[in-house]
Amino acid sequence: MSIGCDGRPVFLGSSKAYSLTLQCKTLAKLVWTQAWRHLHKKVLSETTTRKKSRKRSQVQRAVMGLSLDDIKKRAAQKPEFRNAQREAALKEVKTRKINNKQSKVTAGRSNRSGGKAIQNSRGQGNKVNKKAGLR
Repeated sequence: MSIGCDGRPVFLGSSKAYSLTLQCKTLAKLVWTQAWRHLHKKVLSETTTRKKSRKRSQVQRAVMGLSLDDIKKRAAQKPEFRNAQREAALKEVKTRKINNKQSKVTAGRSNRSGGKAIQNSRGQGNKVNKKAGLR
């Protein structure tokens, strides 16, 4: 038996334990102690085995604009078919843009004034100020 620095009596089972306490060895650093085994998780591996984790099953959900059936149909389609659809949609957009430009050009020609610039109340033409825009 020895007295610790806090005044409590410490009962040591052997002279080996007594000499190690005098050397100020911590129990966690001695491999043969229970404290070391708890710290390095050796006790748990002896008594319990690890639980096996289950694989989660994947669930498909509907996206905002598409239902689940539509998503499955699109996944079943071949990539060549989808590429053809995409190209057709791009061609349609291009033709629509060209038609819009042509209609704007023809409308602009017919709506032109007699060639004079529109003047404001002071008799001056519209001047563009870089900071303020039109005066």
